[in-house]
Amino acid sequence: MLCSTILLAAAAVNFNVDAGKIRPELHSSGFGPQICSCPQENIDDIRSMGFKASRTHDWAIINPNERVCDYFHMFPLMHLDAKDPSNYVFAPTDYLLKRTREETGHDIFFRLGTSIEHSGPKVHFNSLIPEDFDKVAEIFAGTIRHYNRGWANGHRWGIKYWEIWNEPDGFNNMWCLPDGDGGVGDTDAARKADRKARDLKRRALFVKFFVTCLKRLKSEFPDVKVGGPAMCSMYVDYFKDMLAACKEAGIAPDFISWHHYSNSPDQIMNAIDTGRRLCDGFGFTNCELIINEWHYFDYAQYSWGDLRSPKPELMKKAWSGPTAHNGIDSSCFNLTMLSKFQTSKLDQAYYYGCRNIGSWGYMDDKKQKYKVYYGLKMFGDFVKSFPVMCESSSGDKGVTVIAGRSADGARKGFIVTDYRSRAQEISVEVKGAQPGAEAKVIVHDYENDLAEKSIRIGEDGRLTLKKCDTNSAAFFVTL
Repeated sequence: MLCSTILLAAAAVNFNVDAGKIRPELHSSGFGPQICSCPQENIDDIRSMGFKASRTHDWAIINPNERVCDYFHMFPLMHLDAKDPSNYVFAPTDYLLKRTREETGHDIFFRLGTSIEHSGPKVHFNSLIPEDFDKVAEIFAGTIRHYNRGWANGHRWGIKYWEIWNEPDGFNNMWCLPDGDGGVGDTDAARKADRKARDLKRRALFVKFFVTCLKRLKSEFPDVKVGGPAMCSMYVDYFKDMLAACKEAGIAPDFISWHHYSNSPDQIMNAIDTGRRLCDGFGFTNCELIINEWHYFDYAQYSWGDLRSPKPELMKKAWSGPTAHNGIDSSCFNLTMLSKFQTSKLDQAYYYGCRNIGSWGYMDDKKQKYKVYYGLKMFGDFVKSFPVMCESSSGDKGVTVIAGRSADGARKGFIVTDYRSRAQEISVEVKGAQPGAEAKVIVHDYENDLAEKSIRIGEDGRLTLKKCDTNSAAFFVTL
């Protein structure tokens, strides 16, 4: 079927005007390679997505039977002396980080704390609130000392970013009271009140823990960046309590971090601006902003439970069609955010996925790559090829464009992403390129996985990108 010739969206790029440098650290990953080179793992695939860094959260979960990354794995007997190097077990984590650094080339963003624990409402082991905050802070210090100063037969890897904990505002899975985080009582009102009291208690304890760890780590390691705590979302009231406590203690976090799961680019961008205002309001103008878990999630289409549901009808909603969890909408959402991040106040971003297989991976259990793989690879290729960002703009809210050039200006390119705009073709005004010049277009849509085509810029300096349906799509154009 022929495509419609109605122009429904427009964009523009200007290779004559530079707009800063492309920031590779905004294209980073929540996972790296595994200790076990399982048959499904392909290091070339991981490298091909072009991530700058990997964050170590949840790595104990994707490395079954291995004692890695979490503080209680590296220091298994809490009654022992945390200043004695013989009481640590670093070897498995050493090997995993060495693979990550050497085989993928990724930098390490180290989460100090625990992986998530889905053990039930009142059964917790690893995610219990620690009894001795000073002891855990000392374990964290031993970890940094091992990886950056060679302590305990360690390394001098210069790992720059160290994050205190993960999602302390989570419920019954990350920062848990001994008898659970849920409210108890004889009535709904009583249970609600008890739940609120528990939430406030947990928050107060974590704020104290965060300040304790931050002060301890910065006192010995002023050369690294320490922050956190990877909130479930931009939880403003919680952040206010934490930042106020830091200010009162006379210690500044080097960064704050949080997570975001949605299908709304505006929500993510608004959260970034909120984070900047929040830090600046407390006088922490140098505090960096880091989203270190983010992923498309269409709450209108499916729920968290649907992703793993045994019911075929629920699984179909989550995994079938353009709006699927890792489908073309998901992939174009990623490209939209990766493009927008480059001109935002954000300092780093870590896509939560790429664990190899599964809901948060880049391929299914039959080793078939999801659409998200191709979008991530597309952006990785763009970042690698074009370090200088050029001026670009879009006339449609659903269309995002990012343009760049090589350092010498000999090569130029741009990515146009249509995320749910329903356009049938996109007209791009191209300045700084020869009219009539041939261009290469890589097409990423519901039907094509990075299909290559040739196209010419018109004599009027415009290039027309045609879609054969109204689903989300992306085009990587190189000149």
